[in-house]
Amino acid sequence: MKISIIIVTYNGMQWLERCLASIPKKYDVVIVDNNSTDTTVQFIEQNYSQAKLFKEKENLGFGQANNKGISYALQNEAEYIYLLNQDAYLENDTIEQLIKVHQCQPAYGILSPIHTNEEKTRLDKNFSNYVSYRGNAQFYSDFVLQQEKQIVYEVPFVNAAGWLLPKNTLLNVGGFDPIFFHYGEDDNYCQRVCYHNFKIGIVPNAFMVHDREDRPAKKTPLGSEAFYKKRERNLKVKYADITQSHLPNFYKLIEKARKNYRKQSLLLKWKNAKQHKQLLKLYLKIQKDIECSVVNNKQKGAWYLQIDQE
Repeated sequence: MKISIIIVTYNGMQWLERCLASIPKKYDVVIVDNNSTDTTVQFIEQNYSQAKLFKEKENLGFGQANNKGISYALQNEAEYIYLLNQDAYLENDTIEQLIKVHQCQPAYGILSPIHTNEEKTRLDKNFSNYVSYRGNAQFYSDFVLQQEKQIVYEVPFVNAAGWLLPKNTLLNVGGFDPIFFHYGEDDNYCQRVCYHNFKIGIVPNAFMVHDREDRPAKKTPLGSEAFYKKRERNLKVKYADITQSHLPNFYKLIEKARKNYRKQSLLLKWKNAKQHKQLLKLYLKIQKDIECSVVNNKQKGAWYLQIDQE
Protein backbone atom coordinates (compact mmCIF):
# COMPACT_ATOMS: atom_id res chain seq x y z
CA MET A 1 0.00 0.00 0.00
CA LYS A 2 1.55 3.26 -1.14
CA ILE A 3 1.18 6.38 1.01
CA SER A 4 2.32 9.84 -0.06
CA ILE A 5 2.87 12.90 2.14
CA ILE A 6 2.17 16.20 0.38
CA ILE A 7 3.75 19.38 1.77
CA VAL A 8 3.30 22.86 0.31
CA THR A 9 6.20 25.12 1.27
CA TYR A 10 6.58 28.87 1.20
CA ASN A 11 9.46 30.50 3.11
CA GLY A 12 9.12 27.75 5.68
CA MET A 13 12.63 27.31 7.10
CA GLN A 14 11.39 28.25 10.56
CA TRP A 15 9.56 24.91 10.73
CA LEU A 16 10.70 22.82 7.78
CA GLU A 17 13.62 20.95 9.31
CA ARG A 18 11.47 19.62 12.14
CA CYS A 19 8.52 18.99 9.82
CA LEU A 20 10.49 16.81 7.41
CA ALA A 21 12.39 15.02 10.20
CA SER A 22 9.05 13.95 11.71
CA ILE A 23 8.01 11.97 8.63
CA PRO A 24 8.77 8.22 8.84
CA LYS A 25 11.17 7.22 6.06
CA LYS A 26 8.80 4.56 4.70
CA TYR A 27 6.49 7.20 3.21
CA ASP A 28 6.93 8.95 -0.13
CA VAL A 29 7.26 12.71 0.22
CA VAL A 30 6.09 15.19 -2.42
CA ILE A 31 6.91 18.87 -1.86
CA VAL A 32 5.50 21.74 -3.89
CA ASP A 33 7.39 24.96 -3.22
CA ASN A 34 5.49 28.16 -3.95
CA ASN A 35 8.51 30.18 -5.10
CA SER A 36 10.13 30.63 -1.68
CA THR A 37 12.70 33.40 -1.32
CA ASP A 38 14.44 31.96 1.75
CA THR A 39 16.61 28.81 1.84
CA THR A 40 13.69 26.35 1.77
CA VAL A 41 14.49 24.90 -1.65
CA GLN A 42 18.23 24.63 -0.98
CA PHE A 43 17.58 22.85 2.32
CA ILE A 44 15.30 20.30 0.69
CA GLU A 45 17.70 19.65 -2.19
CA GLN A 46 20.67 19.20 0.15
CA ASN A 47 18.98 17.12 2.85
CA TYR A 48 15.95 15.41 1.26
CA SER A 49 17.00 14.64 -2.29
CA GLN A 50 14.80 11.52 -2.20
CA ALA A 51 11.67 13.70 -1.99
CA LYS A 52 9.91 14.73 -5.18
CA LEU A 53 10.28 18.51 -5.31
CA PHE A 54 8.29 20.83 -7.57
CA LYS A 55 9.90 24.28 -7.74
CA GLU A 56 7.21 26.69 -8.83
CA LYS A 57 8.07 29.98 -10.51
CA GLU A 58 5.10 31.68 -8.88
CA ASN A 59 2.99 31.25 -5.77
CA LEU A 60 0.17 28.90 -6.75
CA GLY A 61 -1.58 29.27 -3.43
CA PHE A 62 -2.25 26.50 -0.93
CA GLY A 63 -5.00 24.65 -2.77
CA GLN A 64 -3.51 24.59 -6.25
CA ALA A 65 -0.06 23.62 -5.00
CA ASN A 66 -1.62 20.74 -3.09
CA ASN A 67 -3.56 19.73 -6.22
CA LYS A 68 -0.28 19.46 -8.10
CA GLY A 69 1.25 17.25 -5.41
CA ILE A 70 -1.89 15.12 -5.10
CA SER A 71 -2.04 14.63 -8.87
CA TYR A 72 1.56 13.46 -8.95
CA ALA A 73 0.99 11.05 -6.05
CA LEU A 74 -2.13 9.53 -7.63
CA GLN A 75 -0.36 9.17 -10.97
CA ASN A 76 2.25 7.17 -9.05
CA GLU A 77 -0.36 4.84 -7.55
CA ALA A 78 -0.74 6.28 -4.05
CA GLU A 79 -3.65 4.72 -2.16
CA TYR A 80 -3.61 7.32 0.59
CA ILE A 81 -2.57 10.98 0.56
CA TYR A 82 -1.62 12.85 3.72
CA LEU A 83 -1.64 16.63 3.50
CA LEU A 84 0.85 18.07 5.99
CA ASN A 85 1.40 21.77 6.70
CA GLN A 86 4.99 22.98 6.67
CA ASP A 87 4.44 24.20 10.26
CA ALA A 88 3.19 20.82 11.51
CA TYR A 89 5.00 17.75 12.85
CA LEU A 90 3.92 14.10 12.90
CA GLU A 91 4.25 11.50 15.61
CA ASN A 92 5.77 8.15 14.58
CA ASP A 93 2.39 6.42 14.38
CA THR A 94 0.12 9.31 13.28
CA ILE A 95 -0.61 8.03 9.80
CA GLU A 96 -0.75 4.36 10.82
CA GLN A 97 -3.44 5.17 13.38
CA LEU A 98 -5.48 7.08 10.80
CA ILE A 99 -5.24 4.35 8.17
CA LYS A 100 -6.20 1.72 10.71
CA VAL A 101 -9.40 3.65 11.44
CA HIS A 102 -10.20 4.21 7.77
CA GLN A 103 -9.84 0.53 6.94
CA CYS A 104 -12.58 -0.33 9.43
CA GLN A 105 -14.57 2.88 8.82
CA PRO A 106 -14.37 3.45 5.03
CA ALA A 107 -17.29 5.91 5.05
CA TYR A 108 -14.85 8.59 6.21
CA GLY A 109 -13.54 10.76 3.38
CA ILE A 110 -11.23 12.84 5.59
CA LEU A 111 -9.51 11.73 8.78
CA SER A 112 -7.48 14.04 11.00
CA PRO A 113 -5.31 13.48 14.06
CA ILE A 114 -5.68 15.66 17.13
CA HIS A 115 -3.67 18.88 16.73
CA THR A 116 -1.65 20.04 19.73
CA ASN A 117 0.42 23.16 20.33
CA GLU A 118 4.20 23.05 19.90
CA GLU A 119 4.85 22.01 23.50
CA LYS A 120 2.14 19.32 23.39
CA THR A 121 0.64 20.80 26.54
CA ARG A 122 -2.78 21.63 25.12
CA LEU A 123 -4.85 21.48 21.96
CA ASP A 124 -4.14 23.86 19.12
CA LYS A 125 -6.44 26.82 19.75
CA ASN A 126 -8.37 26.71 16.47
CA PHE A 127 -8.50 22.93 16.48
CA SER A 128 -10.27 23.01 19.86
CA ASN A 129 -13.13 24.88 18.16
CA TYR A 130 -13.65 22.05 15.68
CA VAL A 131 -14.30 19.55 18.47
CA SER A 132 -16.51 21.88 20.53
CA TYR A 133 -19.96 20.77 21.65
CA ARG A 134 -21.39 22.15 18.40
CA GLY A 135 -18.87 20.17 16.34
CA ASN A 136 -19.25 16.94 18.29
CA ALA A 137 -21.29 16.82 21.48
CA GLN A 138 -19.44 13.80 22.86
CA PHE A 139 -15.74 14.54 22.28
CA TYR A 140 -14.88 16.60 25.38
CA SER A 141 -17.29 14.68 27.61
CA ASP A 142 -15.58 11.37 26.84
CA PHE A 143 -12.19 12.79 27.79
CA VAL A 144 -13.20 14.78 30.85
CA LEU A 145 -15.56 12.16 32.26
CA GLN A 146 -13.06 9.39 31.49
CA GLN A 147 -15.56 7.49 29.40
CA GLU A 148 -14.54 5.01 26.75
CA LYS A 149 -13.32 6.94 23.73
CA GLN A 150 -14.77 6.31 20.30
CA ILE A 151 -12.30 5.23 17.62
CA VAL A 152 -13.33 8.28 15.57
CA TYR A 153 -15.41 11.39 16.21
CA GLU A 154 -17.44 12.77 13.33
CA VAL A 155 -17.22 16.56 12.82
CA PRO A 156 -18.50 18.93 10.10
CA PHE A 157 -15.08 20.52 9.57
CA VAL A 158 -11.40 20.22 10.46
CA ASN A 159 -8.67 22.35 8.94
CA ALA A 160 -6.35 20.90 6.31
CA ALA A 161 -3.10 21.15 8.29
CA GLY A 162 -3.13 17.35 8.60
CA TRP A 163 -5.61 15.40 6.48
CA LEU A 164 -5.59 11.76 5.50
CA LEU A 165 -7.35 11.52 2.14
CA PRO A 166 -8.12 8.06 0.75
CA LYS A 167 -7.85 7.71 -3.02
CA ASN A 168 -11.60 7.10 -3.21
CA THR A 169 -12.31 10.54 -1.75
CA LEU A 170 -10.14 12.25 -4.34
CA LEU A 171 -11.67 10.35 -7.26
CA ASN A 172 -15.19 11.28 -6.18
CA VAL A 173 -14.74 14.78 -4.71
CA GLY A 174 -11.63 15.97 -6.53
CA GLY A 175 -8.99 18.42 -5.36
CA PHE A 176 -9.22 21.93 -3.97
CA ASP A 177 -11.39 24.40 -5.89
CA PRO A 178 -9.20 26.98 -7.71
CA ILE A 179 -11.55 29.85 -6.78
CA PHE A 180 -9.65 29.89 -3.47
CA PHE A 181 -6.02 31.03 -3.24
CA HIS A 182 -5.25 30.65 0.45
CA TYR A 183 -7.76 30.01 3.24
CA GLY A 184 -11.33 28.94 2.59
CA GLU A 185 -10.34 26.03 0.37
CA ASP A 186 -10.59 23.53 3.23
CA ASP A 187 -14.02 24.88 4.26
CA ASN A 188 -15.21 24.38 0.70
CA TYR A 189 -13.66 20.92 0.48
CA CYS A 190 -15.36 19.75 3.67
CA GLN A 191 -18.69 20.99 2.30
CA ARG A 192 -18.14 18.95 -0.85
CA VAL A 193 -17.06 15.85 1.07
CA CYS A 194 -20.30 15.96 3.09
CA TYR A 195 -22.39 16.60 -0.01
CA HIS A 196 -21.01 13.45 -1.63
CA ASN A 197 -21.91 11.39 1.45
CA PHE A 198 -18.49 10.98 2.99
CA LYS A 199 -17.83 11.69 6.65
CA ILE A 200 -15.16 13.86 8.28
CA GLY A 201 -13.54 12.47 11.40
CA ILE A 202 -11.01 13.11 14.14
CA VAL A 203 -9.12 10.13 15.52
CA PRO A 204 -8.42 10.49 19.28
CA ASN A 205 -5.43 8.12 19.31
CA ALA A 206 -3.55 9.97 16.56
CA PHE A 207 -1.65 13.19 17.27
CA MET A 208 0.15 15.95 15.40
CA VAL A 209 1.80 19.22 16.44
CA HIS A 210 0.63 22.41 14.74
CA ASP A 211 3.29 24.96 15.59
CA ARG A 212 1.48 28.30 15.35
CA GLU A 213 0.50 29.28 18.87
CA ASP A 214 2.71 32.36 19.15
CA ARG A 215 1.88 33.73 15.71
CA PRO A 216 0.16 37.15 16.00
CA ALA A 217 -3.21 37.53 14.29
CA LYS A 218 -3.15 39.81 11.27
CA LYS A 219 -5.37 42.87 11.41
CA THR A 220 -7.47 43.81 8.39
CA PRO A 221 -8.29 47.54 8.40
CA LEU A 222 -11.80 48.37 7.16
CA GLY A 223 -11.80 49.12 3.45
CA SER A 224 -8.22 47.89 2.89
CA GLU A 225 -7.18 45.47 0.16
CA ALA A 226 -6.83 42.75 2.80
CA PHE A 227 -10.35 43.54 4.01
CA TYR A 228 -11.85 42.98 0.57
CA LYS A 229 -9.81 39.81 -0.02
CA LYS A 230 -11.09 38.39 3.25
CA ARG A 231 -14.63 39.40 2.34
CA GLU A 232 -14.27 37.76 -1.07
CA ARG A 233 -13.06 34.54 0.53
CA ASN A 234 -15.90 34.48 3.04
CA LEU A 235 -18.47 35.12 0.31
CA LYS A 236 -17.11 32.24 -1.75
CA VAL A 237 -17.15 29.89 1.25
CA LYS A 238 -20.77 30.78 1.98
CA TYR A 239 -22.33 31.00 -1.47
CA ALA A 240 -20.38 28.17 -3.15
CA ASP A 241 -21.52 25.80 -0.39
CA ILE A 242 -23.23 22.98 -2.31
CA THR A 243 -24.82 21.61 0.85
CA GLN A 244 -27.05 24.72 0.91
CA SER A 245 -29.13 26.58 -1.69
CA HIS A 246 -27.48 29.97 -1.24
CA LEU A 247 -27.30 31.28 -4.82
CA PRO A 248 -30.71 33.06 -4.73
CA ASN A 249 -29.52 34.97 -1.67
CA PHE A 250 -26.31 35.89 -3.45
CA TYR A 251 -28.31 37.41 -6.31
CA LYS A 252 -30.34 39.39 -3.76
CA LEU A 253 -27.09 40.65 -2.31
CA ILE A 254 -26.04 41.94 -5.74
CA GLU A 255 -29.35 43.74 -6.24
CA LYS A 256 -29.20 45.26 -2.76
CA ALA A 257 -25.71 46.64 -3.41
CA ARG A 258 -26.85 48.03 -6.77
CA LYS A 259 -29.86 49.76 -5.21
CA ASN A 260 -27.83 51.15 -2.32
CA TYR A 261 -25.23 52.53 -4.72
CA ARG A 262 -27.90 54.33 -6.77
CA LYS A 263 -29.68 55.64 -3.68
CA GLN A 264 -26.53 57.02 -2.05
CA SER A 265 -25.47 58.60 -5.35
CA LEU A 266 -28.83 60.37 -5.69
CA LEU A 267 -28.46 61.65 -2.12
CA LEU A 268 -24.95 62.89 -3.03
CA LYS A 269 -23.45 60.79 -0.25
CA TRP A 270 -20.37 60.00 -2.23
CA LYS A 271 -18.43 58.16 0.47
CA ASN A 272 -21.30 55.75 1.10
CA ALA A 273 -21.89 55.41 -2.64
CA LYS A 274 -18.24 54.49 -3.16
CA GLN A 275 -18.42 51.74 -0.54
CA HIS A 276 -21.53 50.21 -2.11
CA LYS A 277 -19.95 50.46 -5.56
CA GLN A 278 -16.87 48.56 -4.31
CA LEU A 279 -19.09 45.85 -2.87
CA LEU A 280 -21.10 45.61 -6.08
CA LYS A 281 -17.88 45.35 -8.09
CA LEU A 282 -16.70 42.55 -5.80
CA TYR A 283 -19.98 40.62 -6.07
CA LEU A 284 -20.01 40.82 -9.85
CA LYS A 285 -16.34 39.81 -10.02
CA ILE A 286 -16.91 36.54 -8.15
CA GLN A 287 -20.39 35.71 -9.47
CA LYS A 288 -19.24 33.48 -12.33
CA ASP A 289 -16.67 31.70 -10.15
CA ILE A 290 -19.34 30.85 -7.59
CA GLU A 291 -21.87 29.71 -10.20
CA CYS A 292 -19.34 27.44 -11.96
CA SER A 293 -18.10 26.09 -8.64
CA VAL A 294 -21.60 25.07 -7.57
CA VAL A 295 -22.35 23.34 -10.90
CA ASN A 296 -19.02 21.48 -11.07
CA ASN A 297 -18.74 20.40 -7.47
CA LYS A 298 -22.18 18.82 -7.34
CA GLN A 299 -20.90 16.25 -9.83
CA LYS A 300 -18.69 13.39 -8.73
CA GLY A 301 -15.23 13.24 -10.23
CA ALA A 302 -11.56 14.06 -9.77
CA TRP A 303 -12.16 17.78 -10.23
CA TYR A 304 -9.08 20.03 -10.46
CA LEU A 305 -6.67 17.07 -10.47
CA GLN A 306 -4.54 15.95 -13.40
CA ILE A 307 -4.89 12.17 -13.41
CA ASP A 308 -5.81 9.38 -15.78
CA GLN A 309 -9.07 7.88 -14.52
CA GLU A 310 -9.28 5.05 -17.05
